[in-house]
Amino acid sequence: MGLVEEQVVIVTGAAKGIGRAYCEGLAREGAKVVAADIADCDDVIAAVEALGGEAVSVHADVSDLGSTEAMAAAAVERFGRIDALVNNAAFYMAVTHGPMEDVSLAEWDLCFDVNVKGPWLCSRAVVPAMKAQGRGRIVNIASMTVNDGTPGFPHYVASKAAIWGLTRSLAKELGPSGIAVNTLTPDYIPHNEEYAAQQPHVDEIITSKRAFRRTMVPEDMVGTMIYLLSPLSSFVTGQNIWVNGGSGFH
Repeated sequence: MGLVEEQVVIVTGAAKGIGRAYCEGLAREGAKVVAADIADCDDVIAAVEALGGEAVSVHADVSDLGSTEAMAAAAVERFGRIDALVNNAAFYMAVTHGPMEDVSLAEWDLCFDVNVKGPWLCSRAVVPAMKAQGRGRIVNIASMTVNDGTPGFPHYVASKAAIWGLTRSLAKELGPSGIAVNTLTPDYIPHNEEYAAQQPHVDEIITSKRAFRRTMVPEDMVGTMIYLLSPLSSFVTGQNIWVNGGSGFH
């Protein structure tokens, strides 16, 4: 038996990177996966099924109310319930790096639409199903850039700081309904070689500050995510868990 056996879990931003790793990790633990993304998730579905899991792909724009409601409805239609939501989708790869005055108003708004409004809308969409069954888990994804105050992309850092507050507020509001809400905060993960090449030496610098001195990979996030969805964390809510290899402590 897996730690999340038979749970129905929606993962946003599921098409690649950490989102795909979450989906595959959930499949290994026996969950039924709803892979939601604006991009095609066929490869993720195939990977989950190859692991013996069951999954469905849903096209979802997390910044759009109707799209998030349709995502939740699709999950219920296919599997009959929603046990958990992992709010992984984010505007990050294409974010502008540079002085604050180089960030356009449009990009600032896009960052907050996806990174803050998105988790709120997705949570809003799944909560009715969770309340009806008397339990649920929501995991929001933040960033170590908040704690570090990383300069060069203030809109991204500010949006992820908002996640810490959103989690705490929702945890207090939804706790009486049996719904746990927590934050996972990862350190820097070079998502692909092209992205890493755009920021030479960044991984080397960050790795040198970790207790575990190696590059962080998407799979490093999976175990803690599974913990937060499993019975092992039944009395954990409103918390922010850092997964950073020891680059910082709190």
